[in-house]
This record gives sequence, structure tokens and C-alpha cells, in this order.
Amino acid sequence: MQFNLHLDHHSKRGLRSAFQTFWSLPWGMIFIIFILIGIGLMTLYSAAGGSWQPWAAKQLVRFLIGFSMMLVISLASLRSLFRWAFWIYGLCFVMLIGVEVMGFVGMGARRWINLGFIQLQPSELMKVAIIPALARYFHQLSDIEVRTFWAPIIPFCLLLIPSLLILRQPDLGTTLMILMIGGAMIIVAGIHKFYLWVGGLAIVGLPPLAWPFLHTYQKKRVLTFLNPENDPLGSGYHVIQSKIALGSGGLFGKGFMQGSQSYLNFLPEKQTDFIFTMIGEEWGFAGAIFLLFLFGLLIGYGYRVAWRVHHQFGRLIVFGVTTSLFLYVFVNTAMVMGMLPVVGVPLPLISYGGTSLLTIMASFGLLFACDLQAHSRISSQRPGLF
Repeated sequence: MQFNLHLDHHSKRGLRSAFQTFWSLPWGMIFIIFILIGIGLMTLYSAAGGSWQPWAAKQLVRFLIGFSMMLVISLASLRSLFRWAFWIYGLCFVMLIGVEVMGFVGMGARRWINLGFIQLQPSELMKVAIIPALARYFHQLSDIEVRTFWAPIIPFCLLLIPSLLILRQPDLGTTLMILMIGGAMIIVAGIHKFYLWVGGLAIVGLPPLAWPFLHTYQKKRVLTFLNPENDPLGSGYHVIQSKIALGSGGLFGKGFMQGSQSYLNFLPEKQTDFIFTMIGEEWGFAGAIFLLFLFGLLIGYGYRVAWRVHHQFGRLIVFGVTTSLFLYVFVNTAMVMGMLPVVGVPLPLISYGGTSLLTIMASFGLLFACDLQAHSRISSQRPGLF
């Protein structure tokens, strides 16, 4: 009987602790996430001509799954994530190899694995998996070891090998995103200055050298970015129509479900890559700025958490997740405005997509977990690669 009472006491204390942790979540930021997903669902409903099918209903179900996943990750122990970081990375790497073996082709690229209930895109999962893997590696190094000449070799391999597999699919946009997220984390970790100079020279010198190795459609995207009017009915069509739609929105837009470019199907991929354009047409400059303001609040919150976290593992995770969110928003909005080449990067929480939405929600889970455990102590002992 005493044993049962003792067990009940600990169970109640554990349950009470779980509830306290749950209510300690940053509900203000979660509310902003709900606003953003609401805007996305409303835009997808409008894109389908006032119907929940084929996009909005599926997106809602995926969000509910993703939200549950976010809560579980938020309440998980960072020590457990530290132990499993390399295993998670390895699993995603195996799935990337699986794309080469049994992946199916869609829209001219082999990027997906069909699991029946979902078409999984392992390259999107790798965007998240690379963050805790790099964070764990650098957490295990002292400040002196990080600045040695050999310290960045393993992180570079962790980045480059999956990037080459993703580039083969081909998916240049995701490849660049992974390299930029990982590169930013490596720089923030405090590596030797030699690599900073090499990286700067590579950014300047590699594009001309890489040009002969690009696919024909990728070269067209770059040329279209430089002068979309050269082929207004071909490769330049997307960007030209996007600019027309954005400009026609004016200050306050044409109104919900009143966008002429989208409803007359002049605007391509309005449910995915160019959904920001549709928002600009329907809600105008004011609506677009409000949307960017909401993203700005999430990004600002993320970098604030990175400043507060006391351990290297959490600090690098938060920095990587927040930088990923920033790059998503910046690249997508700049792309549809003609400021960057079209590379197929979705707008977080807004664009239609299964794997991308789930990975974004998982990223928020990592961010919130680091916020809740900002003062945790994580061992820096090296138990081996796995």
C-alpha cells in the first residue's frame, strides 16, 4: 500500500509538472502561428474559387497533425534530442538515398517517396534534421577546438553530401536553403577565419564555374531573373504575371476572392510558390505588410530566444530554426517580386504542401523546447558519433 501511495504521489507530481510546462509555452507566438495558418487557409480557399477542395481541407488536416507534433517536440527533453540528433540525421539521409532507388517523378523531378497516406519529401526533412546534428557537433567542442583548422571538416561533410543528393533530384532551391542554413550555423559557432574568407570567395567565384553544370530550366530561371521580358510567354511568364498581380492590388487590394489575375488563371502556382502574390492582389500593400509583420514577430522572437539560451546546443538550434524561417520568407517574397530567380521555395504556413508544413511545425517545436529549457545543462561529453 505504501508503494502504491508513493507511486501515486510521483505520478501526480509528474502530471502537475507536465501541465505547468504546457502552460509555460509561448502562447502569444502560437497565436501568431494560428493567425498565419488562418490566412493561408483563407487564401487557399480563395485560390480554389471558394471551395475547401482540393487544397484548404487537406492543409487544415496537415496543420492539426503538425500542431500536435509541435506540442510533443516542445515538451520533449533536449537531452533526448541531443542523444538522437545524429540518428535523426542518418534516417533522413537514408530516405534521400531511397528517393534515388524508389522515388517517383513529379513535375519533372524525382523528390518524393509515396507512403500511401502522404507523399514524403525527404529533402524537406533534411532541412530540419541538419540543424540539431550541427548543433550537437559544435556543442561537444570547446571554444579552442572550434577555432582549429580541422573543426569544420565534419560539418562541411554533413552539409555537402546530402546537398549533392538533393541537387541530383534536381532541387536547386532546397539545396541552396540547406547550404545557407548550415553555413550560417557554422559561422555563428565561431570557426577559423580562414573558412570565412574561403566562403566569401566561393560565393563570388562559384556561380560562373557552376553555370555549365546547371540544367536547362535552371539556366532559363537565371536569365529570366535578369530580363523576364525576353520571353514573356515562356520562362518569363511567371514573374511578369506575378508583378502585374502585385501591382494591381494597390494599397488595400481588390478584396477577398476578387483577384482578376488569379481567378482568370493568369497567375501560375497560386497555391504554392506564388501565394504571396495572390495575397498582395486581394489585400494590397497593407495586407502584404501585415503578413510580413507577423513573420517579423516570429523571427524577432526566435533571435531573442537564441540570445537567452545558456547552452551551445540550444543556441545553435534556435539560430538555425529562426534563420531557416527568415530565409523561407525572404526568398519566397523576393522571388515573386522578381528580386531573386524562381527557385520553388514555399511561404511558411501559407503555401500548400504536406511535408513542408510538417517540417515547419516541427521546427517551431524545437524553438519552443529550447525556450522552455533555456537554462538546462546538457553534457558536452562525447559518447561517440551515435
